[in-house]
Amino acid sequence: MGPQDECDVTKSIVAPYGRWEPLTPARIASLFAAMPCSWWIAGGYAIELAVGHHIRQHGDIDVMMLRPDQRHLHDALPDWECWAADPPGVLRPWEPGETLPPSVHDIWCRPGPDRPWGLQVMLDETSDGQWVSRRDPGIRRPVATIGRISRDGIPYLAPEIQLFYKARQPGPKDHTDFLAALPSLSASQRVWLSHALSHSIGPHSWHDRLAS
Repeated sequence: MGPQDECDVTKSIVAPYGRWEPLTPARIASLFAAMPCSWWIAGGYAIELAVGHHIRQHGDIDVMMLRPDQRHLHDALPDWECWAADPPGVLRPWEPGETLPPSVHDIWCRPGPDRPWGLQVMLDETSDGQWVSRRDPGIRRPVATIGRISRDGIPYLAPEIQLFYKARQPGPKDHTDFLAALPSLSASQRVWLSHALSHSIGPHSWHDRLAS
């Protein structure tokens, strides 16, 4: 979805394309257990996994994968429909064997044509073993450092990275997630997020809290 906010794009798509019943992180972990590549629960659920408790209600659930691994999604969900947001705000079927272009970052998945959407997958970029932010290619880290594992063994996106994505146009839910995650962020996580915000966005309302 490029620089647009995922939540805004989701809201624009829901009405014409059907309702959501998001899977739980545990259910996704079960479906993806045999996937031969890395993946991470993202969005608000990633913040909940980081802090270890429920924070708020969720209208959907996000999973992040790296773009070169996109082909494994069809293998993990062989009987599901996968639709690509291409262009952002418009869904089209994504068939097995098709490689999505760099302009497509968002994939919606559901068990069948009359079933609610269960999860959306966001494709992020990678180069020479580095994760590269789809929002700002100057923001990158070794792939091995971008994920965490929950107490239940579920991989999720490091909270400072998820908060970086939420920070561009933060709404009430994003502020709620930031305040919930802040006490558990280490000094190095706070420094990374502060530097990433300065590099990509500039002055931000979260800077003072990160420094306190």
